[in-house]
Amino acid sequence: MVNYLRSSIQNYGLTGTTKKLTMLTRFVTTVFPGVEKELRGWKEMIDKAGDQELRQQGLASIEKKKFHCLGGSVYTLMEGAHQDTLSFIVALQTISDYLDNLCDRADCLDMAAFRQLHLAFTDALEPEGAEDSIGYYSLYPHQDDASYLASLVAECRRIIIQLPSYHLVKEDVIHLASLYCSLQTYKHTHIPLREGYLQEFFAEHRAETPGLDWWEFAAATGSTLGIFSLIAAAARPNLDAETAKRITKGYFPWICGLHILLDYFIDQEEDRQEGDLNFVSYYDNKEHCRERLILFLEQSLERAAQMPDPLFHTTVVQGLPAFYLSDPKVEAQGLEGDAMAMLETGGEETLRMYRVCLSLRKRGKI
Repeated sequence: MVNYLRSSIQNYGLTGTTKKLTMLTRFVTTVFPGVEKELRGWKEMIDKAGDQELRQQGLASIEKKKFHCLGGSVYTLMEGAHQDTLSFIVALQTISDYLDNLCDRADCLDMAAFRQLHLAFTDALEPEGAEDSIGYYSLYPHQDDASYLASLVAECRRIIIQLPSYHLVKEDVIHLASLYCSLQTYKHTHIPLREGYLQEFFAEHRAETPGLDWWEFAAATGSTLGIFSLIAAAARPNLDAETAKRITKGYFPWICGLHILLDYFIDQEEDRQEGDLNFVSYYDNKEHCRERLILFLEQSLERAAQMPDPLFHTTVVQGLPAFYLSDPKVEAQGLEGDAMAMLETGGEETLRMYRVCLSLRKRGKI
């Protein structure tokens, strides 16, 4: 596999130097197997859940959303990241994907229940909290998960207490997590109500994200990348508050928004069939959608270049359209023209990474 990646990159002319080649090689050959191993452990735990619905949704979230953990795990390669960053990312992303399933696919539309469930997400980022002391399932119709959710929370806490600079990022991490939980609460409630709740949610935070529409703000709140980046940075004992804030402002709303808008862009037909909310559908037309996603990409690249270790963050941004737009769903929906316009905006590096992703998809590696 190492030789394959090396030849693929050379064939496509990727010029990101030895560091970029090393990063991509480690990502596929070392990080991916690590994610698989972590997920196997969590799969074994949820498989013991006494409640059939929780067991089913937990297993489905791992099997069908594994790529979320695979993508997020790139932050284990960020300079200075803690050795247990992979375990943290998999645990927090698994909480996210599991709760998303409980709110989206199970037989409940109660916002209070969703809010209570998502206390697990913010608790996972509070190292001093008491484990599952508030009963995450207390308002939910299903209960027995064999301590699955509490164990995921405990694993996240175990790792963040080891981060020497967590105190510098904690406020922003909790803020991003709170926005994420609010999004999940509102977007999964009754269909006639959810859009109104999301618009009110945006109105409360409009000043934080000038120039965005409500669905773009909502999309940005749905990404965990900003949290992962801050967690990886918090492992550095010499991190300063200014640098931490620069990471936050770079990721939210632009990089986070790009991440989720691309996800919705390739899921348009699937969401139509399922009756799920899709933020891309709120653009006036395809041209408007393309223009705004290109803007998000341009802004993301600009901010990535201003961060510490700009090569890493720029590579992450370039990798987002390369990964999402290489998905077969793009061609199946006739979205190739829009996709190519976005890829070309990212420049030659993005196009080359796109070609590598196509090759990896053909080989079943992503």
